Amino acid sequence: MTRSAAGALLALWVLGCGGGEGPPGEVPDAGAVTAEERAALEKLVIDETPVPDVTNAWADDPAAAALGQALFFDPRFSGPLLDSDNNGFGAVLGAAGETGKVSCAGCHVPESGFLDSRSSRKQVSLGAGWTDRRAPSLLDVGQRALLMWDGRRDAAFNQVFSPLESPFEMNSSRLFAAQQMEALYRDDYEAIFGPFPELSGFAPLAAADAGCSELPERGVHCDKGYDDAVTRVVVDMGKAISAFLRRVDCGPSRFDAWMEGEDAALSEEEIAGARLFVGKGQCVQCHQGPTLSDGDFHNLGLPAAMVSNVVAVGNDPGAAEGLAAMLTDPLNSRGMFSDGDDGRLDRFDGVSLDPYLGAFRTPSLRCVAGRPSFTHTGQIRTLEDIVHFKNQGGGSGDFLGENELLPLGLSDEEEAQLVAFLKALDGAGPDAALLSPP
Repeated sequence: MTRSAAGALLALWVLGCGGGEGPPGEVPDAGAVTAEERAALEKLVIDETPVPDVTNAWADDPAAAALGQALFFDPRFSGPLLDSDNNGFGAVLGAAGETGKVSCAGCHVPESGFLDSRSSRKQVSLGAGWTDRRAPSLLDVGQRALLMWDGRRDAAFNQVFSPLESPFEMNSSRLFAAQQMEALYRDDYEAIFGPFPELSGFAPLAAADAGCSELPERGVHCDKGYDDAVTRVVVDMGKAISAFLRRVDCGPSRFDAWMEGEDAALSEEEIAGARLFVGKGQCVQCHQGPTLSDGDFHNLGLPAAMVSNVVAVGNDPGAAEGLAAMLTDPLNSRGMFSDGDDGRLDRFDGVSLDPYLGAFRTPSLRCVAGRPSFTHTGQIRTLEDIVHFKNQGGGSGDFLGENELLPLGLSDEEEAQLVAFLKALDGAGPDAALLSPP
């Protein structure tokens, strides 16, 4: 389906989708679920079989996953903290100028569903500097083909380059990361990936010189030089981390138990919310499948705002820019560092990306109730507020692109029923052994 052809469906959004006003009638209750509703709900039942990742030959290798777990929690690949808000107090990771303070787990807190519950106001993240997008949950990330809010990465193995090279996140470089990998994990690397690539053509970098010495404009990183050998080491780091994250999931929810025949698993209100989800609200137009996400990108009309009291967000081109960069990136799933191409990029060939201006990835709704903020900026603070925002037809004002939402006309009671259903999508989360370094 073309982007323009999908436009008619996108008029049906809610919770990342939209919708026209439903047909008049009584508020759905927990009465008999129709055959049509049950058929739609069946498509949402969790599938615990991992989606194959042909881009990563080590995706399901236990040794690679163990190494990836160690790397996920290791802050020694990061350069100096730059923003003065890194003052060494409270929930910050350290003091400005300190090195080796930012790990993946610093902004994807395992105990909080692998999202940022640490940074001030729990909206955007404070790494080496303040990011301008919220760190999303990594639960079930192994089920996704396109990553990041704007689709900038198309495989988990290449996603690692984004935080590593960002002066606002880890403030490092692929050269420093490769050298640290050789110094700290060479034996583990060689046991999995074979002989360690030759890095002798580059002088050793000190941690203080790993990235930038001061915060640059957004989108700029401080390259320290690299070749294919350096890049190969970081790619393999990404493949190990990806193997670990494929084990990190939300798990079956009370909704799944109800669909399997446990009638008491959901309350009357939650069942009414489930009927709204696939009925009047038409949430499944975008929140579809076992992960409750279509994996596509949509514009909610989010206005400019100040988040975390320090970062102005707005006028973000989103997927129009992110997808364009991903398609030309030599690190993508079609490139020499990928172990296979499953055609995940084919749908963008020869297609204008202009309609994706201001659009952002549809998040999964599994384990959604524990998130401390919503949207790519975190500017909507509660589950009730995001449901109301979508019901009202999204935002207005200063934003790029065209808002795809239309008012739904849901009553206050219907909004509450949807919220109740969304809370029933929480699972037990990852195994406790995955919440700390191995």
